[in-house]
Amino acid sequence: MQWTQLYDCYGDVDRVPELLARAGREDEAEVWDELGYRLILEGDMVFPASFAALPCLVSLASRSARARGLAGAIVRCAAGGHGCDDLLAGCAGAIAEFRSLLHRHLRSRPDDYLAPFRDLIAAEGHYHWSAVLGDFSDDFYQVACPHCAVEVTIAIGGYGRYSAIRDWNLGDVDRRDLRPASPEGLSGTGRWMHETAVRDGEVVLADGIAHLFGRAECPRCASVFSIADEYASSHRPLM
Repeated sequence: MQWTQLYDCYGDVDRVPELLARAGREDEAEVWDELGYRLILEGDMVFPASFAALPCLVSLASRSARARGLAGAIVRCAAGGHGCDDLLAGCAGAIAEFRSLLHRHLRSRPDDYLAPFRDLIAAEGHYHWSAVLGDFSDDFYQVACPHCAVEVTIAIGGYGRYSAIRDWNLGDVDRRDLRPASPEGLSGTGRWMHETAVRDGEVVLADGIAHLFGRAECPRCASVFSIADEYASSHRPLM
């Protein structure tokens, strides 16, 4: 790897390879902390050195939770805006290896299941859902009704599973129960996410995904629409 043009967050071209070499020999928190803030800025900005480091991080990920977490964070930031498309394309093999590793890890049912699950969603190329998916304990999504354009709040969590109009004084008013998708009614990304969660015994997550990829009734005009379609069309980042 030629690092002479592959700068990190600070514009340095030599510090990241030194840190990666150390990370391969030892598992010191200070090394991983410095790699983290050199490769990712403010949680969502990556640099040429980030993608150059990805194959090495993936090679360490089977024995290092820190490497797995940092590799996942880089992959989640891979959707557009970084100017490193050629470097990202060169990481295709490493990302494929990372997907396999994450599947194995998720089958072990880790306590922090959601974080590697979101990493896997990104590694599969579904960057948008990787960014917004929660654990469905207290999740809210804002969508525009495709028929009357009113803003509708979608709640999926401990407060209930409903669509409503949000009033900042009265709270969520005129609630309507969501209509979750049946497993056989799911397709595409929603089906894959649901099947993965079911495979790994993540009942709450699977139920939340069924609701997120189900349908909602608009409290204003009573039309019924796909939650995921409307949310994605309004919030998907530009590529």
